[in-house]
Amino acid sequence: KRIVVSDEKAVDVTKVLKEVKADVLLNFMPVGSEEATQYYATSCLDSGTGMVNCMPVFIASHPEWEKKFRDKGIPIVGDDIKSQVGATITHRVLTKLFSDRGVKLDRTYQLNTGGNTDFLNMLERKRLKSKKISKTESVQSQLPQRMDADNIHIGPSDYVPWQKDNKVCFIRMEGRKFGDIPLELELRLSVIDSPNSAGITIDALRAIKVAKDRGIGGELTSCSSYFMKHPMHQFPDSVCNTMVEEFIKGERDR
Repeated sequence: KRIVVSDEKAVDVTKVLKEVKADVLLNFMPVGSEEATQYYATSCLDSGTGMVNCMPVFIASHPEWEKKFRDKGIPIVGDDIKSQVGATITHRVLTKLFSDRGVKLDRTYQLNTGGNTDFLNMLERKRLKSKKISKTESVQSQLPQRMDADNIHIGPSDYVPWQKDNKVCFIRMEGRKFGDIPLELELRLSVIDSPNSAGITIDALRAIKVAKDRGIGGELTSCSSYFMKHPMHQFPDSVCNTMVEEFIKGERDR
């Protein structure tokens, strides 16, 4: 069995968060868990708990949800964790490099395979709508002009059981440089998936605690834009890095 259903009784999440005096809730629900993520977000609001939304259900980047956190003075970082050196951050940086160096990107794809339960869950394609939006927008945001939808394909591709927690990414980029000369780039990236996002998640957790101590609520713009694929506001990663340093030093509120 790859997924074992628990026989433990459900708990009142809001009550438990209050009882343990939790500072932060980390949401790692399976991709496509829209209602469950909204339930946990509501529990955070009702208990005064900060939230790190590591999944592609749009809470921090949704104006109505973000306003609820801001109005209650509760910090949130989201949405959809961007791994330390993963497919999205690599694809973003290369896309920005093409743009900065004057290369016109004509077509690109990003294909991913893995053998953990995340990839098993994503075999159910109807759960992938927000995931594809999150990953695609993260790359599109680094271009001066959006690519036509037919020329950019980004998303999970298949479940390969023997890969286990090894995630393999294949990126292809086709463009034109000076003189309209074709340029092609192909990249294969192999990582252990879970720890690749763990370090970034810990940084996000720390940011929430800092914000709570400072009395800051709502989306933390700097940390969401650097740590997440689908923040409310997208910036180049070099800019996000500087913004996070400024937040840590107290030079910016969020």
